[in-house]
Amino acid sequence: MALLTHELKASYAFVERNFYLTRRYWGWEVAFLVYSVAGALSISLIGAAAGDDRLLLTLIIGAVFWNYLSVVFSWIAETISVERWEGTLEYTFMAPIRRWTQLLGSCLYAMGYGLVHTAAMMVVLVIFYRQLDLGVTNVATAAVFVLLGSFSFVGIGMMAAILPLLYVERGAQMTFVIQSCLLLVSGVYYPVSVLPEWMQTISKLSPATYVLDGVRAAMLDGVPLTALWHDVVPLIVMGIVLIPAGLWAFGRAERYAKRTGKLKRVG
Repeated sequence: MALLTHELKASYAFVERNFYLTRRYWGWEVAFLVYSVAGALSISLIGAAAGDDRLLLTLIIGAVFWNYLSVVFSWIAETISVERWEGTLEYTFMAPIRRWTQLLGSCLYAMGYGLVHTAAMMVVLVIFYRQLDLGVTNVATAAVFVLLGSFSFVGIGMMAAILPLLYVERGAQMTFVIQSCLLLVSGVYYPVSVLPEWMQTISKLSPATYVLDGVRAAMLDGVPLTALWHDVVPLIVMGIVLIPAGLWAFGRAERYAKRTGKLKRVG
């Protein structure tokens, strides 16, 4: 019990440190938020121009909930890049703590930061489209899908974080490519059915596909969770598989990075 308490306190220390990093670069955070809000408004105005409220809501849901998932992914995947930028990577990895402790703290902060960031977006969108009739919504079902999707994206983010660890110069670019591919195949702004058949097959491997499908069904049609098991089950399976796989893969990559001296390199 004492060991668990110690590790949880260490995890909170990483949450706190990430908060202070966010506060230090608050200007960039504001700029990123403005960019995200502008992007969401730009996309949603396509639906407004078409005069189709359902299309408008579909685009808003895609923009808002993809923003949350992408923020969670980015924070976790870029953990190593931030450590290199701050010059603390070697010290952090040589500290007498378990690696899951660090990753747990980073994941918890990523989810909390993503919720705050997305909530700010939603406030702006609600004010902008205050006359829009939301119709029948099932907020509880949407919340469950966001939670399940968070765990799946945590696993993917941990695997993506390996790239900046192993490829010092190109790792961050590679994580951005992964995020871009997930955006393309997950049906964020259009139904997956319009994609080529081979891309539809790939879309089934993206947790965002099931999250967005479930959230749209809940928010647009009020569909209960019990009628969406075809989306729930894949997310549960992905969460169960991807998080342990991410921890295992990250551990292997860490040992390799220590053995080859990649922790010391900053560029």
